[in-house]
Amino acid sequence: MSAVPLDIGKAGHSTAGRDSSVEIRAATLADVPQLETLMAPYVATGDLLPRSNYDLCRHIKEFVVAQAPDGAVVGCASLKIYSRDLAELAALAVRPDYQGSGVGRALTEALIVEARSAGLAEILALTRKPAFFLKLGFLPSDRQHFPLKVWSDCARCPRQNCCDEVAVVLKA
Repeated sequence: MSAVPLDIGKAGHSTAGRDSSVEIRAATLADVPQLETLMAPYVATGDLLPRSNYDLCRHIKEFVVAQAPDGAVVGCASLKIYSRDLAELAALAVRPDYQGSGVGRALTEALIVEARSAGLAEILALTRKPAFFLKLGFLPSDRQHFPLKVWSDCARCPRQNCCDEVAVVLKA
């Protein structure tokens, strides 16, 4: 993925107190410390699954990041491929001061383009914020339709027996 500049100030959202341009690009190993910091509060609240430094390094090619002009990573997301037909949009996190500015949408759209170019049929997301995904064309689904996801991640999640995430899917 090549870097894509995004002027989030044009989206009609407030960008007071910060430069409004961010760049969406493929993540690199040098981003791992910032990814850990960015995701930590969302892991603490249970919104994201924990990912070790090793896991982030091992799966760095699955990630895209939103980078502010000062070099700070202000958002991230990953595309986990399960089969020739199915991928999961995961690890979507946006720094609080950039939320509502279009960064999450830009990260998601970049991964949708990537999934479509790979020929994937469906993109799954498990989320506590389904409204965000529904605005982008995802539809509610049943997590049991995605046994590869349930087997790989849900089985090791501490909240597997009391999960409040909603499954949404986009036909790519």
